[in-house]
Amino acid sequence: MFFTNITISGGVSTGKNTLSDNLKPYLESHGWKFTSGGQILRDFAKEYVQPLASLADKKIHNLIDERTIKLLKEGHYVIEAWLAGFFARNMKNTLRVLLICKDNALKIDRVVNRDKISVAMAKKYIKEREEANFREWRKYYGNYNFFDPKYYQLTIDTYTSGPMETLGKVLDKLGFKNK
Repeated sequence: MFFTNITISGGVSTGKNTLSDNLKPYLESHGWKFTSGGQILRDFAKEYVQPLASLADKKIHNLIDERTIKLLKEGHYVIEAWLAGFFARNMKNTLRVLLICKDNALKIDRVVNRDKISVAMAKKYIKEREEANFREWRKYYGNYNFFDPKYYQLTIDTYTSGPMETLGKVLDKLGFKNK
């Protein structure tokens, strides 16, 4: 394989969890481990009894980011997290995948079905979550476009690429050969 790690980044309802779940049957038997930004935060919180991520200060964010980088340095990790690809942007051994969904109606529909909420609530949730995250990240990391395709080797629009096609694109870019 061409890479020893994969990061899966993107905003709300772009298909990050779906891609991560679809990669498992292909990579787990080859020793790859899977985690997410949320899981890293939960593990960290157990050790340091810290409040929600949105209430964490810069020091806590930095410690969690360092843990993400540490896992990538260990190798054979798939990390699904909004900023994992951005943090790994200088790691040549990491396939950085950015998932986008250019159709906002589809993103809304995904949230409605996943979270069992109304369309109005889904629209509000997506807007508030993305705006709050970007505002917080810019405060801590600088005025970046965290989802700029220049930080990623592979950008996939999950509006035009279904789950299995997206999986195939990632496995092809990884150089995966099923034996």
